[in-house]
Amino acid sequence: MFKYDVLCVGSATVDNFLTINIALKSINPGDKVLVQTKEMHSGGGATNSAATLSKLGLKVKMLTKVGDDHEAEYISKEMKQYGVKNISLHYSKKPTDSATIISSPVEKDRVIYVQKGASRDLKSTDYHKRDMNCRWIYLASLVGKSFTTAKELAEIHHKKNILFNPSLYLAKKGKIYLKKVLEATTVLVLNKEEAQVLFGKKTNSWKVLLEGLHSLGPDTVVVTNGHSTFYALHEDKMFKIIPPNVPRIHTAGAGDCFAASLMAGMIHKLDFKEVLSMAQANASSLIQQIGTKKGLCSMTEVKKLMKKYKTKVTSN
Repeated sequence: MFKYDVLCVGSATVDNFLTINIALKSINPGDKVLVQTKEMHSGGGATNSAATLSKLGLKVKMLTKVGDDHEAEYISKEMKQYGVKNISLHYSKKPTDSATIISSPVEKDRVIYVQKGASRDLKSTDYHKRDMNCRWIYLASLVGKSFTTAKELAEIHHKKNILFNPSLYLAKKGKIYLKKVLEATTVLVLNKEEAQVLFGKKTNSWKVLLEGLHSLGPDTVVVTNGHSTFYALHEDKMFKIIPPNVPRIHTAGAGDCFAASLMAGMIHKLDFKEVLSMAQANASSLIQQIGTKKGLCSMTEVKKLMKKYKTKVTSN
């Protein structure tokens, strides 16, 4: 009998969102730029996915390493609002991760500066084995010593419902470096750029890309493509998804929101077309606000958005 639904493993950060009213490409070294707005929120793969899953009615815990500092307190306080506890037993001597996201509505683009500290320090001694009794594991990107721990978790829970959502810098490590994790993965979710880098071959064929990633181990592969048409491979069927046209205020956290929502749909045993539609609806809600959690939906809310957006999902 499982004690809870999902363990989210990844980083926890304090995100500072700055909005400027000029194009990013117009900024030169030494310039002083006026900031229009500033907001602070928790972020990182562990907190983003955990908040998404909790909002969708699942029992969730997270495993992430933070420092013994005010940033860790801020993250813990914010995650309490979602009923999510961090099961890590120790603080890192390194500072909690932080990020600064500079956005320009003028060109609808952003620059993200990330400081990796405590999240690189997760060890197998940082959690009790008894706390691992969950139905699914959401595995976000981890680097340094923490990736070794992530690999150990993947091998222990081999093919026992693991969703892997790697970032670009992890995808760049290559399929040999990620081999053990990919072989243990049930669902692989990543964007097109990450998929191309991980696949290691240039191709314009979605079928070749999806089947190539599937051959690395994952049962299900979903490759997103921003606000453009994207594809998925599930149970030998290829799915085509056309996202709704919604205002895009900020895309930080959209990948975690989509992947976690997809996991929630599978846990709730929805038809896979509905799973994809639900994941897209929640991500579409999120990107209409600043922050990685502001636009997150409950199951009732996301079902209403699914009817509103009518995301077109077809399969061959």
